[in-house]
Amino acid sequence: MGCSHRAIQASTGLSKGSVSEYLKRAAARGVGWNEASAMTDAEVETALFCAVGRNEPPRRTPIDWAWVHVELRKAGVTLMLLCAEYQRAAGERNDGTRPYQYSQFCDLYTDWRKTLAYSMRQVHRAGEKLFVDYSGKRPRIIDPQTGEITEVELFVAVLGASNYTYAEATRSQKKHDFVASTIRTLEYLGGVPELVVPDQLRSAVSGPDRYDPEINPTYLELAQHYGFAVIPARPGKPRDKAKVEGGVLIAQRWILACLRNHKFFSLDELNEAIAELLEKLNAKPFQKLDGCRRSAFEQLDRPALNPLPGHRYERSDWEKGKVHIDYHVEFDDRFYSAPCALIGARVEVRATTATVEILFRGQRVSSHERSYGRKGAFVTCEAHKPKQHSDYGEWPPERMLGWAASIGPSVHAVVEKIFARYPRPELGYRPFLALTRDAKTFGHDRLDAACARGLALAGPYGPTRKSVHAILVRKLDTLPLPDEMTLALPRTHENIRGPNYFDQKEETRDH
Repeated sequence: MGCSHRAIQASTGLSKGSVSEYLKRAAARGVGWNEASAMTDAEVETALFCAVGRNEPPRRTPIDWAWVHVELRKAGVTLMLLCAEYQRAAGERNDGTRPYQYSQFCDLYTDWRKTLAYSMRQVHRAGEKLFVDYSGKRPRIIDPQTGEITEVELFVAVLGASNYTYAEATRSQKKHDFVASTIRTLEYLGGVPELVVPDQLRSAVSGPDRYDPEINPTYLELAQHYGFAVIPARPGKPRDKAKVEGGVLIAQRWILACLRNHKFFSLDELNEAIAELLEKLNAKPFQKLDGCRRSAFEQLDRPALNPLPGHRYERSDWEKGKVHIDYHVEFDDRFYSAPCALIGARVEVRATTATVEILFRGQRVSSHERSYGRKGAFVTCEAHKPKQHSDYGEWPPERMLGWAASIGPSVHAVVEKIFARYPRPELGYRPFLALTRDAKTFGHDRLDAACARGLALAGPYGPTRKSVHAILVRKLDTLPLPDEMTLALPRTHENIRGPNYFDQKEETRDH
């Protein structure tokens, strides 16, 4: 570009002598800018210098750091020993390379070892992630009547961008407490984040897995209601939720430690004290940043949070079940009807405090008012009843009675009484099928004997299936029936009157 040597010196940082030397060499080799611009740096160096790489440091023998790291785990092995073995192997190679000396060997190994435990700095967007966890250190409450001390859980939630923190004490880490704590956290924030990152505890994850965890159905329904996604941290990877790990540590220091000398006689009393300290914690100024958690929350997270839904989530319990032959599904020891066409199908049961719903392939097929009556009660919808027994199975009552008669007369009588006990015969299918299992387990003869004993001991309604099963388990069917049992009494005794006593005259009896 027609620059002077001094201008080239200022632009490149070289000395004027080096600039002059390079230009002389280029002129002597006939290399101008047009030629040099089309060449690589190595080609230019080869064209201008006879001894290429003359000023480069000597090549070093490479080191297998993985081998060094593994060998150091063995007893008695030191870096000095490994360095000596490395230098000896480098001399045997004889390939023109030089080994590192001991000091460089140690420095290079220290730098390499740091790469094994690297940490990725996570950048949290406003309103994106809410991290939740429980504290390992637990607060305590005292029973005012007995003085018994009970440890409770400390739930902690932290927003990623602002570090805004929520904490409360709960009875346990069970599902109903975990769901309730999450709901109160969202209400405390006044909005909903995009993601919630819990640990893989059972209350949040029903099927723990490193890559594809199965979210607990109740917690998944909670997430769908409020509109956030659940991304559990990997098992054994606390850095996936480092925010809440730090939040738990801060809560332990600034909440639990401050309450260590206080006595609380109820959970509500403890939570009131935690709430006061929580406000102070969120208002505490940052050490290295401007403002505090509350100001950062107002500035960053609050504007980015999604609004809360119009109504609060109502907690529900989910279970998997099967539509039995009597077209009922069992939940909480009570039975709820489903359409008879689904007999044998696998379904899901969703129950709240007021209702019980049965879902098949994600679609609700029946809904009932939840029963809190006696265990074993049936809740049946008339629309679910079949038109006739042959429509919904291969076991009509006639066939069941025929099977019972093939086992023995006592089994037939018990099955008859079972069907007579219910307003509809299909409601007796479960105890009947249980009897069929007992016949396979204990044999036909023992089942008939047990039914005979149950008939002899039971009232007019006959024995239940459980009583028959108990007779079989305790082997009472091998004992004689009550009417066959006789008392070995003497024929004559001063306290035994005998039948002739009643044939005497009344005067004699009175005497």
